[in-house]
Amino acid sequence: MKFGIPSGTATGVGSLPHRDADAAADFALRCTPGLPAIPTLPHRSGAEGMIAQAVLGIPGVSLGQYGAVAVDPSGLHANDPIETDLAHDAFGGLRAFVAEAQYVGYTGPVKWQVAGPVTLGVNLMRAGATAHQAFDVSVQAVRARLIAINSYLNDALPASQQLVVLDEPALEDAGEAEFPLPLDNVIDLMSSALAAVESVAMTGVHCCDGADWASVIAAGPDVLSAPADERLLPVAGMLARFLESGGTIMWGVITTEGPLIGSIERPWRDLMSLWAALAERGCDPEQLVRQTLVSPVCGMGLHANGVAEQAFDLTRQISARMAELPAARRVTG
Repeated sequence: MKFGIPSGTATGVGSLPHRDADAAADFALRCTPGLPAIPTLPHRSGAEGMIAQAVLGIPGVSLGQYGAVAVDPSGLHANDPIETDLAHDAFGGLRAFVAEAQYVGYTGPVKWQVAGPVTLGVNLMRAGATAHQAFDVSVQAVRARLIAINSYLNDALPASQQLVVLDEPALEDAGEAEFPLPLDNVIDLMSSALAAVESVAMTGVHCCDGADWASVIAAGPDVLSAPADERLLPVAGMLARFLESGGTIMWGVITTEGPLIGSIERPWRDLMSLWAALAERGCDPEQLVRQTLVSPVCGMGLHANGVAEQAFDLTRQISARMAELPAARRVTG
């Protein structure tokens, strides 16, 4: 795996429910010590919501008191410089994490994510931009944000390798007739954004729900972050080629919808069944095991602190169980 992150390492997806940024930073470093996810904290500040954070610094775009995005189409231009003010309240979770990591002397890899260009563009359209404006601006904004945060972390935590992930919930509708972009353009947008940091970081794309996974893979991420369910079976052939080329899959193994389960037995069985089905369709069993990370399905920002603690505990248990069985048995049972 790129940068040597151990197979089966547990990590997080993004948002946490904490209102105290220092507590959130401690939580991230304590609960997933192998690959802590730098948290965003939408309950602490509306400015840390995914889209609110993404539009910060885009000329022609303003943010209301409660996170509503407003666009002045006459002021929205793709070539305008986009500033990233990391001292802004939108990045409180990031700054607190860095301070805590420096304090405890953490030097391992870190994971962080931002809204992807497809999702940001869709939201700019909803706020009043034309499709052309929205997506031209969104890819430039995401690229600027990736470069700024990557540079900040390189300076603050120089020993820590970075896994940089685009969060793309809008991809659930990609490929539908009413979607504002053809799939070729969807791929190009994500690929262009990833290119901003792919030479200096491990890159990924995350989708909590269904997506056109073929398009995600075609965009060229190092990591595919997806729910561990049967919706991946139709693209088993592409997953096989993705793994053969060195790609890693981050399996969302613990559901973040509804009440949490009390043990890992069911998600473990479901994951093993999914791996067996993918192996039957051409995925290499050894690669499925060796090129794997695990996480909750989505961010935990909408849950209570105790629920987040439980979800990460279950994720760690699955990570630990992966290390107990020989690779072939893990897939074929």
